[in-house]
Amino acid sequence: MFQDEPQREPAGAIRPGEDLSLLAVAELEARIETLRAEIARAEAMIAHKRDKLSAAEAVFRRG
Repeated sequence: MFQDEPQREPAGAIRPGEDLSLLAVAELEARIETLRAEIARAEAMIAHKRDKLSAAEAVFRRG
């Protein structure tokens, strides 16, 4: 893919701020579950990165 090609959003992509009024209750619930899963994924990555940073800092404190 060339850099000047526009990137397409996957079908069903969530765009912050989009109009929710046309979505059914089931669609809104599915959206919430998707967002919760993404939050959990981001939190896990934060924890992983903090652990790596702490380990690296510990190496330099000992030296």
